[in-house]
Amino acid sequence: MPLAGCGGSSSEPPSGDIGNPPPPPPPPPPPPPPPDDGGGDDNDPDPAPPPGLDARPANTTCIAPPRPVSTLALSVQRAFPALSFQQPLFMLQAPGDASRWYVLEKTGRAYSFENQPDASSARLFLDLSGVVNTASEGGLLGLAFAQDYASSRTAYVSYTRTPPAGGMQSVISRFQSTDSGLSLDPASEQVLLTIDQPFNNHNGGGISFGPDGLLYIAIGDGGSGGDPLNNAQTTTNLLGTLLRIDVSGGGDYTIPPDNPFAGNPRCATGQGTTDCPEIFAWGLRNPWRFSFDRATGRLWAGDVGQNAREEIDIIERGGSYGWRFREGFVCYNPATGCPSAGLIDPVLDYPHSEGSSVTGGYVYRGPALPEFQGRYLFGDFVSGRLWVLEADESGQYGKTLLAETGRNIASFGEAEDGTLFIVDYGGGIYALQAAGGGATNTIPDRLSDTGCVAPAEPTQAAAGLIPYAPNAPFWSDGAEKDRWLALPEATRVALTPEGDFDFPPGAVLMKSFRRQGRLIETRLFMRHPDGVWAGYTYAWNEAQTDATRVVGGALVDISGRPWLFPSEVECLQCHTAAAGRSLGLEIAQLNGDLLYPQTGRSANQLLTLNAIELLDPPLTAEPAELSALPDPFGSAALAERARAYLHTNCAGCHRPGGPTPSAMDLRYDVTLGETATCDVPGITGSNLGIENARLLSPGDPGRSLIWLRMGLRDTHAMPPIGSLAVDEDGLALISAWIAGLAGCD
Repeated sequence: MPLAGCGGSSSEPPSGDIGNPPPPPPPPPPPPPPPDDGGGDDNDPDPAPPPGLDARPANTTCIAPPRPVSTLALSVQRAFPALSFQQPLFMLQAPGDASRWYVLEKTGRAYSFENQPDASSARLFLDLSGVVNTASEGGLLGLAFAQDYASSRTAYVSYTRTPPAGGMQSVISRFQSTDSGLSLDPASEQVLLTIDQPFNNHNGGGISFGPDGLLYIAIGDGGSGGDPLNNAQTTTNLLGTLLRIDVSGGGDYTIPPDNPFAGNPRCATGQGTTDCPEIFAWGLRNPWRFSFDRATGRLWAGDVGQNAREEIDIIERGGSYGWRFREGFVCYNPATGCPSAGLIDPVLDYPHSEGSSVTGGYVYRGPALPEFQGRYLFGDFVSGRLWVLEADESGQYGKTLLAETGRNIASFGEAEDGTLFIVDYGGGIYALQAAGGGATNTIPDRLSDTGCVAPAEPTQAAAGLIPYAPNAPFWSDGAEKDRWLALPEATRVALTPEGDFDFPPGAVLMKSFRRQGRLIETRLFMRHPDGVWAGYTYAWNEAQTDATRVVGGALVDISGRPWLFPSEVECLQCHTAAAGRSLGLEIAQLNGDLLYPQTGRSANQLLTLNAIELLDPPLTAEPAELSALPDPFGSAALAERARAYLHTNCAGCHRPGGPTPSAMDLRYDVTLGETATCDVPGITGSNLGIENARLLSPGDPGRSLIWLRMGLRDTHAMPPIGSLAVDEDGLALISAWIAGLAGCD
């Protein structure tokens, strides 16, 4: 067979008469194609399919602006950038010693480090990791130094452990340092109080000396949900209370004579036959961090709510703070007509649209922020919001937002000079700084002014946006969705080792929701220039010409069906830090085809993003070599589809480091036996009245709390926010999967 390009022709000039060369001969005809013998011996590879986009579109308009700030504003900056801790819960300094900080980790270890911005190492101060029960909300929860610690080297610790009979037990113990204060000796432990916990959550755990020299201890209501045993209003046990004891003697503890029930037999194991004399105040659900105003001695506490309200209390001796009759100012049990006589109101409550796990703070008495002198600062673990509490002329309290920190505020730390720090559950310690400048609202009120939609046709994305679609989409009450991403010029998406997309500051993710073809809502999820993510939502008008920003969330009726516009806080409750914030943007979700309207071509999304040089580092593996979630309602194996559904709809929270007390890990690539669900009782006690209920009971959906709670839209609903309608197809999928399981392998 002749080869193309061979046939006797030459590029050399002919050797004849060079004065009048003859015309060149015509080129030979191309060779015929080789016969197709059906044997597949052609070694020429098939051409690679083109990507969905020819080039990265220019984006100069859809870029996240600086975050909005109020006139009274603070910013947070990493205080000790070289240090990071594992799930830190609290930090403090020893009395009279500003040279060191002490940090408690949930896992049972406490560390100390020098109070220097360039501190680069921390020293182990106490190790109870072999003793502490860290399930749910348990762990190493509190530390208080004796006021004469410099000489006595005595400290008091609050933690949870597993008692001999199983379960969980809160423990208050005394420890000594035997090395001049370098560490606490675990062998020196003297147990003062034990309180058996009926469930694994709501342990409180804060512990501090008051200005009266007495030891105050916060204890939650025993857990589950709704205080099913009515512990907080039962003063014959120590649950749901703030305790006060005297540890100044040589023994374990004594009862201060002015405690409300002084004179009654002690309840050193958490239970008594008469009102417990250790109680200082009661009617609390889960007091998470309390503090004394160092100038006035007033006792402030944050009490975490159930499903609707968070509250701030000023704690008084003998006070009942309402739980479970009330949640904040609102009736809880009973839902109407709850008693109010003899109950002390909170000074403030706020709804879950603004945050759903209050973290009590401190009255500021530091030198650096004089405008906050004498004002109570507090935060929210879930929303990351930081507020200041202020009273008006009538004594009524309100709050002012100081910062959207973007952190899971586990607690505050107060230095010896009154300076305040934030302890981020993610590992860092943050200082509070004045933000400066006046109030600015950087988020446009109209979607058409954001730069993210076409100016002449706001129903269309701006030209600089790139469409995407996850393989396993999130349930959104049956709405259809369109999604886009936008990056500032010359920036790329960093790929994490876990396969998540880490977007640069300035990035915007846009998602629009439709019912029956009509636009309902468009959400913008922005990573602002300071690296903090925030969400903003817009409601479309009837004419479908523009959308107006919805601030604080809203519940509306659309064509006879309810629709929930999430608040800015609720955006972050789903877009968790543990999941990398940008849900749905990960290798396994985008390893699938998408029809790109810009070119009319269908192509693999990863190949397309790689081809337009959006990923850093670039992908070197072929899509077939990478993880890919299946369509939950496609043709893949049942188990794969069910796990993909749970990954999308549940694993944003239910994963390591997620904002939930559960140890569940519902990520797709985790084996069933490692999800901490299979044949595992519900650790918070939310068994819905089902005997022998399990998080997942192989072969029995009716005893599987995961499936049961998917079918609810009440206080036990999963997901707890963002949905008003049950996903019947998803429910059937998970039911079929559980029913077919024979075990946990």
